[in-house]
Amino acid sequence: MTASVASGGLTDGLRVCVAEWLDLERALKGVSENTITAYRSDVTGWLSFMMHHHGTGFGTGKIAELTISDMRSWMASERARGIGARSLARSLSAVKTFSRWIAERDGFDATGVLSARAPKFGKKLPRPLTPDAAQNMIDTVELQSAEPWIAARDMAVLTLLYGCGLRISEALSLTGRAAPLGETIRIVGKGNKERLVPVLPVARRAVAEYVRECPYDLEDDMALFRGKRGGPLNPRLISKVTEQARMQLGLPSTVTPHAMRHSFATHLLNAGGDLRAIQELLGHASLSTTQAYTAVDTARLLEVYDAAHPRAQKA
Repeated sequence: MTASVASGGLTDGLRVCVAEWLDLERALKGVSENTITAYRSDVTGWLSFMMHHHGTGFGTGKIAELTISDMRSWMASERARGIGARSLARSLSAVKTFSRWIAERDGFDATGVLSARAPKFGKKLPRPLTPDAAQNMIDTVELQSAEPWIAARDMAVLTLLYGCGLRISEALSLTGRAAPLGETIRIVGKGNKERLVPVLPVARRAVAEYVRECPYDLEDDMALFRGKRGGPLNPRLISKVTEQARMQLGLPSTVTPHAMRHSFATHLLNAGGDLRAIQELLGHASLSTTQAYTAVDTARLLEVYDAAHPRAQKA
């Protein structure tokens, strides 16, 4: 391994090793680019710390020599920088995944790294809006711009988040080919997993209104939702207009574009929707994620259980 130092403080060998791992994560597991970026930051930050902690001779082989004490030093350093428990747990997960991969590749034991325990943190449940508040948000967002096409655009995006349960990234990844919207749309979510999502008439009308008002040609392969100058719409603009609307309505800071997706799921469940079906609509890999997402209480879960479980139906 070369000892020359690459950009970011890593040796060339470490940098190449991280790049190879990320390529495999992307190719074999379908990891999203956002996750790849987070992985790169987490693992290079950890390796940089270990290089300074052990000296510039630190290379991939030295990972086998790391102890739980080394890992605690790194985690203490991260906490001292102001990194929260949740973010640190995410970083540790990336570090373990990388270390497990390189240990298997090079044939050594990475127990010192893999035995590190993540910090405990309370699960932060999302706060859904009431149905009236969700509708008021959509109506108020439309009033934030004096330009009709931008007002129609912002309303259409929020309607998709609340009416279809889309992530903001999923809504903004739609291309001109999606218009006009049909009764369903095919969404490519996290991990490149596809799902078919029903589209309510109100969402179809909102997108159709935006398409009519938009001054740009919405080519099949270009972004459906455009910024003021015609480029792909920046999600920060939707966050900004959502913030303006919720402040006007006197709603809490937890009301974000993502809260509209939370609300979609919770309102479906409260209306008697099946938890498993909602999981499919949201594109969650785990039912437990959907449970947390929809702020399900024990009583409601028992109702779903009683209605769906074969043994409960026989009783």
